[in-house]
Amino acid sequence: MARIAGVDLPKSKRMEYALTYIYGIGLHTSRKILDATGISYDKRVHELTDAEAATIRKEIQDNYMVEGDLRKKVMLDIKTLMDLGNYRGLRHRRGLPVRGQKTKTNARTRKGKRKTVGAAS
Repeated sequence: MARIAGVDLPKSKRMEYALTYIYGIGLHTSRKILDATGISYDKRVHELTDAEAATIRKEIQDNYMVEGDLRKKVMLDIKTLMDLGNYRGLRHRRGLPVRGQKTKTNARTRKGKRKTVGAAS
């Protein structure tokens, strides 16, 4: 099993899809990495040699921010928005949708379970 950037990649998947299991790497970036290293998209993870895995590891480490560092940067960016007190920061602080979605009927994922107001006793 290949372990790249602290993530165990699934053995039977093709490389272009297996790399997307790493936080911060999508399909486009995965294909760019494989092109740069000269590895076929069709190659399965269990078919990788140690040398190929090492080249992928080096390519990701040198040119991309992934996993822990990226998560830390995203959280720091959100904290900066909240500290500035701008609109997006306030929406993050209140746990509401940040990108302009309506909240009267939707946004249950962000707002949480319904809290009934004015229930008769």
